[in-house]
Amino acid sequence: MSVSLEQIDAYQENGVVHLPGLFSRHVQRLRQGVEKNLQNPGPYASNNEKSGETGLFFDDYCNWTRIEEFQDILADSAIISAAGTLMQSARVQMFHDHILVKEPGTSMATPWHSDGPYYFVDGSHTISFWVALDVVDEASLRCVIGSHRWKKDVMPTRWVSEEAYFEGDYQPVPDPEAEGMEIAEWHMSPGDAVAFHFRTVHGARGNHSMKRRRAFSLRLVGDDARFTVRPGPTSPPFPGHGMVVGQPLRNDWFPILR
Repeated sequence: MSVSLEQIDAYQENGVVHLPGLFSRHVQRLRQGVEKNLQNPGPYASNNEKSGETGLFFDDYCNWTRIEEFQDILADSAIISAAGTLMQSARVQMFHDHILVKEPGTSMATPWHSDGPYYFVDGSHTISFWVALDVVDEASLRCVIGSHRWKKDVMPTRWVSEEAYFEGDYQPVPDPEAEGMEIAEWHMSPGDAVAFHFRTVHGARGNHSMKRRRAFSLRLVGDDARFTVRPGPTSPPFPGHGMVVGQPLRNDWFPILR
């Protein structure tokens, strides 16, 4: 699948674009990988248990080095090429993977947030693919158009307590619906992806259907991505990385894919 000029423009201007079928050949393998992850969670796994909410909302990240089904994606030249084209970057480098599973009847929404402030990466060449592994009739992922161009980052918060992840010079988490912001969301088929910038504000609805909703996310960076420090421990933390401010991410931990 090639990326169109319209899709490139949408990504650059809006910070988000829908890419039907980009991951379609990997759906079954990714489902198998998700099941492995559910049966054998990593150190960052969470059930996101919140008082008053129903169902199960599981997420986990940084498992691609131990789950081979997730590694297949990194060898798919169409996906890597799409990432580089949308970022307008010659280089494409792995950052991390993330799975999100909302079982039927899960009421908890993924809170509005922006990924960038949680990460130790700074730069404009960033992209996250949110890949549907099940039919999404009830639109799930929601992105605020143009929020990647806001002058100030949004306060990173903890999903369950909604407390600040760490203090810093951030703007409060918005209420996009109440504030009349333009929100993009799509019905999706298995293998469809939504690509969005690390600074794009997004959230996701709960799963009120009778079907489970699994998603696989792939986070990548490009030419100008550099290590930075945040006011507190980042998520993912990647302890012992040894990098200094302004340094490209070390390619033995974060492989260069193109």
